[in-house]
Amino acid sequence: MNPVEEIFSEYLAAKALRKTPERMAVLKEIYELTSHFNVDSLLMDMKKKEYRISRATIYNTIELLLDCSLLKRHQFGKNMAQFEKSYEFKQHDHMICLDCDKVFEFCDPRIQHIQNTTGSMLNFDITHHSLNFYGNCSLLREKKSCEHLVQKG
Repeated sequence: MNPVEEIFSEYLAAKALRKTPERMAVLKEIYELTSHFNVDSLLMDMKKKEYRISRATIYNTIELLLDCSLLKRHQFGKNMAQFEKSYEFKQHDHMICLDCDKVFEFCDPRIQHIQNTTGSMLNFDITHHSLNFYGNCSLLREKKSCEHLVQKG
């Protein structure tokens, strides 16, 4: 059993909840993903792999994974929550495209330095931070400029 499965199994036992194959399948699929996801995209991915799982099971399992800190929820400005796995992942920040909703992750050591310096100056124990930049990525700008050229031609 890998560490994530162990943590989740211990959490379920401590809460007197059943360790079902469906819950473990959701955990497995989430930890195989390489990017942010939402409930609908996870459900589609699992259906493609022929899992027999309901949207309610995914929602309920996600809530459990959030509660035991194996998952993080992000609200990037739209109504739909996005999630990412959180076990042994380095602090990173996000740039969110307002046109295509794509989320770009980045890590800049200067941000960690600011966190450490500010915490020390104010005698504040910072446990984590969240930084999101919103704007427009080049993908749509490039597409629009190509459409503009085609229309003129």
